[in-house]
Amino acid sequence: MRFNPQPVYDTDATGSGQFGDLPEWDLTDLYTSPDAPEFADDMEFVESACASFAADYQGKLAGLDAAGMLECILTYEKINATAGRIMSFVGLRYYQNTTDADIAKVMADAQDKITTFTTPLVFFTLELNRVDDDVLGIWYGGNPDLARYKPVFDRMRAMRPHQLSDELEQFLHDQSTVGSAAWNRLFDETVAGLTFVVDGEEKNLEATLDGLTDRDRSKREAAAREVANVFGENVKLFARVHNTLAKEKEIEDRWRKMPTPQSGRHLSNHVEPEVVEALRNAVVAAYPKLSHRYYELKRGWMGLDKMEVWDRNAPLPMESDRLVQWDEAKSTVLGAYGGFDPEMAKLAEPFFTQGWIDAPVKPGKAPGAFAHPTVTEVHPYVMLNYLGKPRDVMTLAHELGHGVHQCLAAGQGELLSSTPLTLAETASVFGEMLTFRKLLADAPTPAEKKVLLAGKVEDMINTVVRQIAFYDFECKLHDARHEGELTPDDIGELWMSVQGESLGPAFTFMEGYENFWAYIPHFVHSPFYVYAYAFGDGLVNALYAVYEEGDPDFQTKYFDMLKAGGSKHHKELLAPFGLDASDPAFWDKGLSMISGFIDELEAMEE
Repeated sequence: MRFNPQPVYDTDATGSGQFGDLPEWDLTDLYTSPDAPEFADDMEFVESACASFAADYQGKLAGLDAAGMLECILTYEKINATAGRIMSFVGLRYYQNTTDADIAKVMADAQDKITTFTTPLVFFTLELNRVDDDVLGIWYGGNPDLARYKPVFDRMRAMRPHQLSDELEQFLHDQSTVGSAAWNRLFDETVAGLTFVVDGEEKNLEATLDGLTDRDRSKREAAAREVANVFGENVKLFARVHNTLAKEKEIEDRWRKMPTPQSGRHLSNHVEPEVVEALRNAVVAAYPKLSHRYYELKRGWMGLDKMEVWDRNAPLPMESDRLVQWDEAKSTVLGAYGGFDPEMAKLAEPFFTQGWIDAPVKPGKAPGAFAHPTVTEVHPYVMLNYLGKPRDVMTLAHELGHGVHQCLAAGQGELLSSTPLTLAETASVFGEMLTFRKLLADAPTPAEKKVLLAGKVEDMINTVVRQIAFYDFECKLHDARHEGELTPDDIGELWMSVQGESLGPAFTFMEGYENFWAYIPHFVHSPFYVYAYAFGDGLVNALYAVYEEGDPDFQTKYFDMLKAGGSKHHKELLAPFGLDASDPAFWDKGLSMISGFIDELEAMEE
């Protein structure tokens, strides 16, 4: 899922309108409906298979030979695939309309059942982590089909020092639906149900945020002040959500003896803490030559003494108001993909023709954009909120990159296809870069090239600088919550402490901006997820530099990297390109591409 800074508003729910015929999801490749017999059959399979799995294997893993362990892991994989298919279906239906009570009930009931049914599986990871390394060595040596699952076992066993008793692990599993999952749902439904009034017109959050990109500065200000007003009125609820989730995490981390609040995320990402710290430090050190320098340029272009928060994503004065039709967006992205390699365009084509994209903005639809991998035996689904803006074309390129990556990695199977967050953004950001380079090469005038460069720099700042600022905010919030309950003012102070530092002296901040943390979903759904965006952008910038240097085998190496899914560590995946993310200079190389674009923009001013 991508953090998408481009806001959206309600339009015609039929999928056709001013941008052409916008595609909508056809979920029948998963199930025809929640009442379909196949849905019931799969739910019944999960229930019976989980019970049988526990009866067949609990307490017996260490005594299995390689063939027996292979059969065990294949059964476990099939259960995961079936449960994943069910939850993908009900989740995607929910994202299409988060305010429909019947749809929400179907998802909640399915989640409750799957959680209950899979409780007997909790033993598997716990018991596997108690198996001696010598036994694993015998397994790997005795069966190459089992040995390919070594990365799965390695990821599970990375949690060995933080594993609780079987009884406690089962308790945490059982209570999850009334713990963090319930607070997540409260957050989603509250945000979706908020009403904002701008110029006498009632709008939802996405419609209001769209005003922050309006050409009329007074309309941008009105939108920003209404966001501040509504979240100010509701800030106590959002503070309660964050306090509760942060405290829940602190309790679980304490029991698991996690050294820091971020440790669990680093483990799940298979990335060393020092690598993330090197990334964070490189970006923060680069604030003056990146965001501070760019926003000073933008301030001058806009003729302002100081910029306000409602100017950050404002269109440039020389920017065209032209909207991009859906067919043009499609041809642009597929052309960029095909220019890199025809196979990439071929992989992306079915998303447009087979109902794998949901593009129109509709009442109740989840905001932003994402690519959901569903399960490897089906295919991914991409969600957009398409408004015809140039950055919406870049969002399409981004999410299709995820989709292509997920299609290529599917060959690894259910347990090995999932890519760690630090590498999950690779294909998406690379797809954006390919599309940007095509648009830049085709720009007919210096003015249009300037607009494209500035837009790309803004996207990169949103992806790198803003996300690292978000990461610092989360680190501060979780550290502060460890000391006690946080008031809304406390959280607002933490938010403002990173905003001024990251955006720079070109900005002043209106009253109420201290509450803008409240609507960022990643803080609620995926603590410390956000650094993955900066990781992915820096990684792709370094990768693209290798591509531009003319490596004749680049395409082959690139596809091999995507096909690997989660079967290899980032060091192993980047080695064929001569790159190493553990080298602090690696991040400077990636950041230099952004500063190079700003150099070009400054040169255009001379």
